[in-house]
Order: sequence, then C-alpha cells, then structure tokens
Amino acid sequence: MNPVQGEKREEVPPPYHVIHKLPPGDSPYVRAKYVQLVDKDPEAAIVLFWKAINAGDRIDSALKDMAVVMKQQGRAEEAIEAIKAFRDRCTRQAQESLDNVLMDLYKKCGRIEEQIELLKQKLRMIQQGEAFNGKPTKTGRSHGKKFQVTIKQETSRILGNLGWAYMQQGNHMAAEVVYRKAQLIDPDANKACNLCLCLIKQTRYAEARTTLADVLQGKVSGSDDPKSRNRADELLQELEQYQSGQSSSNSSRLNIEDAFVEGLGQFVNQRAPIRSRRLPIFEEISSFRDQLAC
Repeated sequence: MNPVQGEKREEVPPPYHVIHKLPPGDSPYVRAKYVQLVDKDPEAAIVLFWKAINAGDRIDSALKDMAVVMKQQGRAEEAIEAIKAFRDRCTRQAQESLDNVLMDLYKKCGRIEEQIELLKQKLRMIQQGEAFNGKPTKTGRSHGKKFQVTIKQETSRILGNLGWAYMQQGNHMAAEVVYRKAQLIDPDANKACNLCLCLIKQTRYAEARTTLADVLQGKVSGSDDPKSRNRADELLQELEQYQSGQSSSNSSRLNIEDAFVEGLGQFVNQRAPIRSRRLPIFEEISSFRDQLAC
C-alpha cells in the first residue's frame, strides 16, 4: 500500500554506533570505546584498551586512545611508557599521531628535554622528506573541520614549539635563533611576540621594539587577533618600562652550546630529501644564519 501523498514519513534514527561515534562490531577495541564514550568509565576503558592491544585489535587507535585517557586520569607518566613500549607494533602511518600525543604528555609532565629532542627529530624528518609520509601536505582537523597543512606551515609550527620549549629552560638565546628561523618560513603574530620576549630577556630592547612593531602595524598574520594584539600591547608597556634610561645590549647572539641550534644553517643546506624533491622552504631560509650574524 502506497503512503498517502503529503503524509510525513517517520524519520529513521542513525545507527547506534554513529550516534556515539563508535566503530561498528564487537571487537575488544569497540568494547573499550563503548565503555569510554557511553559508560564514561575511563579506568575500565583503559583496561579494555590494554586487552585490545594485547589481542592485536586496532593497535594504532587503541594505544593512542588509551594514552589520551590515561593523561585525562593523571597517569601521563604511565602513558609515556606505554607508547614507548608498544609503538613498534603500530604501523608507520600511526607514528606521527603517536608523536603528537607523546608531545602533549611530555608537556604535561614537564619533561622539557625529551620534548625538545622529539621536536628536533620531527624537523629532521621534514628535512629528509619523511614527514607526511613523503607527501607535500596532510589533512588536519580543528573543531570538527578538515583543512590542509603544508610542509612549510608544519615546519614553522614545530619551530615555534621548539622555541617555546627553549624559553621554558631559560635558554632565550637558543629560542631567539629558532623563532627567527620560524618567522622567515611562515611569520605570525604569536611567534613575533615570543621573539620579542626573548629579546627582552636578553635586554636587547631596541630590537624587541622593532620586532613588536610588525604586530602593532599589522604586518604579520594574526596581528588582528584580539589576544595577539593585547599581548603585543602588554609587551610594549613592559618595553617602555625597561627601556627607560637603558640601552640595547650588543651581546653575542650566536654563542650557543646547543649543537642542533648551532647547526641550523647547515641543516637547510644538506642534500635533497631521500623520498621527495628538495623542499622550497629550505632554499628560502638558507641565508638566515648570515642575517643573524649581521
């Protein structure tokens, strides 16, 4: 019997696993996700994620998800050891996302040295053409939306994180070198403010003011963001207090013990990546050491 014309049909709700963003099936990993997302029992979910890993069921996702839940439960140190112990059982495609989780865990635990070493490793992978699985872009996600990330953007982002890590160590000279390199690749207001702060910490106030001017005059990306603008205004006030009656220091900028930072100039002039053509970004920044030395 055909439905009466104009009669409103009853809408069929989407499947249960779609509503709760669960993968289909009844495997150990699916049960772990059910307990995590539906029952909202993180401790029980961790146990089930372990079972999924031991059973070889979606190890990539199980290890990553378990580490995230552990971090939420204040078990970040345990999560770090789990990733280190089992990442060799994960696929090559999963290694980058595991590195990102590991980075967050290092930050949570205040393990800055390991954070710095991991960031350096990611930079080396970019230089060797191994990032993004050899592709020029990758798909990122933010607030549920997909977007494309270029090698150039990723390099600048990693350098920004490396600069911030050096700042946490109080190594403002190394942080300055890294931030200058990042700004040559893909300048933005946040890194400009951080570079300004590095220069302030070295009492090089005139250079700090020049750097900050790029943000105040809207010359770099993100200058119109209210948070960046407010931060720039605060730094300018701080500069005016410091600069009153004081002159800029001409201390040596490149007397840096860190071998990796000292070798950044060589880093961009090495041979072409193994699995991809030489990336233009490394050509663009090949002279940054000469610029810093002036």
